Amino acid sequence: MSDTWERAQLASARVPFRFKVLVVWVVLFGVLAFLGNAAGFDVQWIRDNFRYILGGLRYTMVIAIAGIVLAIVLALLGALARISHNSVAYGIAGFYVSFFRGTPLIVQMFLLYLALPPVGRNLAEKYSWLPEGFDQALVLDAATAGTIALGLNYGAYMTEIFRSGIQSVAGGQGEAADALGMTYVQKMRKVVLPQAFRVVIPPTGNEFIAMMKDTALVSFLGVTVASAEVFRRSQLVGKADFKNLEAYVAAALVYWGLTVVFTFLQARLEKRIGRGYDRDHVARAMLAANEQGQPHGGGA
Repeated sequence: MSDTWERAQLASARVPFRFKVLVVWVVLFGVLAFLGNAAGFDVQWIRDNFRYILGGLRYTMVIAIAGIVLAIVLALLGALARISHNSVAYGIAGFYVSFFRGTPLIVQMFLLYLALPPVGRNLAEKYSWLPEGFDQALVLDAATAGTIALGLNYGAYMTEIFRSGIQSVAGGQGEAADALGMTYVQKMRKVVLPQAFRVVIPPTGNEFIAMMKDTALVSFLGVTVASAEVFRRSQLVGKADFKNLEAYVAAALVYWGLTVVFTFLQARLEKRIGRGYDRDHVARAMLAANEQGQPHGGGA
C-alpha cells in the first residue's frame, strides 16, 4: 500500500503544477455548467443581449477613471496634510478620512444625490445675497453624484496609502534636498514624490480595479438608460425578460474580464517601474553597456 502511494506521489510530482491548476479550473467550470444546465440557464439569451450589456462598459470606465483621478488628487492633498505640522490642514484631513472611511459608500452616494439639493434650496431661500440659480447649484445627476462619491470615498482610503508611500522615502533624501536649498514644494516634487509613487502605484492599481466594480453601486441612484453602466443595463434587460440570473451572470463576466485585463496591465506597469530598483536588471544593463563600450576585434 505504501509503495503504491509513493508511486502515485512520484507520478504526481512529474505533472507540471500549471497543468494541475488548469485541470482544477476545467473541473470547476464543468461543475458550474452542470448546475447551470440543471437550473435551466439560458445561454442563448446571454448571447442575444450581451452586446447591449457590454455597451455600458464605456460609462463604467468613464465613471471609474474620473473617480480615480479625483481620488488621487484628494489622497495626495490629504497625505501631505496628514504629515504636515499645520493644525488646520491636519484637522481637515483627519475629519475627511474619518468620515468617508467610517460611513458606507452607498450612503455617501445618496447624501450627494438626494440630500444636497434641499440644502441648496434652503440656503437660497434664507440668504438672498446668494447668486441667482444657487438653488440648483447642488443638484447633481446620478452619474455625477456617484462619480464624486467614489472619488471621495476612495480618496479617503488612498490618503493613508499615499501617506505611507511618502513616509517610506528615506529621511536622508529630504535632508539632502534641504541641504541643497530646495523649498518644500521643490523637495516634494523633485525628490520625495517621484520615489513615493513607486511604492504607491501597486495599491493604487488595486483601488482602481475595486472602483471599477463599485461603479455598479451607481445604478441604485437610478441613472438614465442613456448613461446606464454595465450593471444598470443588465438590471433593465434582465427584468424586462424575467432573466435576472442570466443578466447578472453576464454582468459578472464583464467585471471579471475587466479585472483580469487591468490586473495584467498593472503587473506590467509595476515591472516596468521597478526596473530601476531591480538589482539584477541594473547589473544586466550595466554589463550590456560595458560590452557595447568594448572595442571590437583585436588591438592594433
